[in-house]
Amino acid sequence: MINKLLIANRGEIACRIIRTCRSLDITSIAVYSEADSRAQHVLMADESVEIGGARVKESYLNMDAVLQAAKDFGADAIHPGYGLLSENAEFAERVAAEGMLFIGPAPESIAKMGDKIQARKLMEAASVPVVPGKVLDGESEKELVLAARSIGFPVMLKAAAGGGGIGMQRVDDETQLVKAAASVRKKAETFFGSGDLFLEKYIINPRHVEAQVFGDGNGNVRVLGTRDCSVQRRHQKVIEEAPAPALAAETIEALEESARRAAASIHYRNAGTVEFIVSAEEDVYFLEMNTRLQVEHPVTEETTGTDLVEWQLLLASGSALDELPVRFDAAAASVEARIYAEDPKTFFPSPGTITAWKFPEVEGIRYDMGFVEGDTISPFYDPMVGKVIARGESRQQAVNLLIDALEQAETAGIKTNIPMLIEVLKDPRFQRAEINTHFLMQTN
Repeated sequence: MINKLLIANRGEIACRIIRTCRSLDITSIAVYSEADSRAQHVLMADESVEIGGARVKESYLNMDAVLQAAKDFGADAIHPGYGLLSENAEFAERVAAEGMLFIGPAPESIAKMGDKIQARKLMEAASVPVVPGKVLDGESEKELVLAARSIGFPVMLKAAAGGGGIGMQRVDDETQLVKAAASVRKKAETFFGSGDLFLEKYIINPRHVEAQVFGDGNGNVRVLGTRDCSVQRRHQKVIEEAPAPALAAETIEALEESARRAAASIHYRNAGTVEFIVSAEEDVYFLEMNTRLQVEHPVTEETTGTDLVEWQLLLASGSALDELPVRFDAAAASVEARIYAEDPKTFFPSPGTITAWKFPEVEGIRYDMGFVEGDTISPFYDPMVGKVIARGESRQQAVNLLIDALEQAETAGIKTNIPMLIEVLKDPRFQRAEINTHFLMQTN
């Protein structure tokens, strides 16, 4: 069993991992930047160490500093959380080279699925349906236009190495295409160091549905149900729920089988998520695979009675897939709202000191928070401060519980998106599960 775990992350996910470490009697080690010296994950951990300046490249993305901290403190494993270094194949390789366990998939799995072009080819080979599209390999303007015509407008331009909604642009006609390709390529080079692009058919008003997978690295994969993550702003998820509602049983079955095939085809190990877009006609298309724990994993935990971080740690320690435990009674439905320190209308970040942060203790509500009253929200990092997760005997009950909890919340000192979350949850269309990835744009 793992004895000492270094958590190469911060905020909500670091706090969440520490809680599971406590339940398994694993010593937790927090790393932090100059800006995070009094952060909750630092105060919660058994041990902690500063690794650099406030900017992420100086600290949380500094592989040398993270690995040195792990060696200095005698860690035998590193959990990357989500974001930051979690999908960096080089980091996973370096962790293993230092004789430590990387709590995640093999480096080659990260590399394969991190490149959208390669992932697309692998999924086609595994008979997983993909959106009609074409890899762009230095095409001339004429060839670019011909490629888009063969797919049919509208199309989506994507950075091959992209993620988090960055490096994506919808194009509706030929007049926009060449300029958009140059813009997306430039952004891709800036953010990901690669200007490789691909072109996909744009699915109008799709739903974003995903399946949680867990593999043992030998081709054996468990699929732990579905999640709907269609309510998004700027291609980033805001509200997630499990199971995905209002889909035909055969659609769910096809989606879960595609997810199983996708993970098994690369001998996937540990937790991962296979994401799909689902058309209005319920055609299912592979979108991407996230080779890490997802932000929205709590709704799967609540509907399966599992602790996915515990599963990650036990599998890495040598437990077999069929030995991983179910800890509590599963709910029929769970809905999660991400709380961001941002203006609820403009979505601009709202850094500052939290002067009030009170949430009601209600049965059926779980809080995964990274901050408390008195903490400062830094402008250097992602503005998500926590998540509120409701569980219920039905989707409607879970939604109602979540609305009640958010309405009773008392926050001050920073702006949050809580008013927007309540508005969405009360929207008759959301209540009827009539949702798609353009829901917020249609609302506003």
